[in-house]
Amino acid sequence: MAHVAVIGAGSAVRGYAMAGALVLPAEDDAAVRARWRRLPADVVVVVLTAAAARALGPGTATTHPPFPVVMPA
Repeated sequence: MAHVAVIGAGSAVRGYAMAGALVLPAEDDAAVRARWRRLPADVVVVVLTAAAARALGPGTATTHPPFPVVMPA
């Protein structure tokens, strides 16, 4: 089964757990990159806060899962 993960500051992502998403709080750039590298294989979409997307940089867009989606700022 495919899953959705959410990466970003805990205060911004915590509520997504109620929708069934895998919530991966990351409070700084290094934590964001570590969470991204360790995503479970069944995660197909990753919702990122704007800060998390900046931490990952422009190279996160891919043609295969996991697909990043950035929250509006």
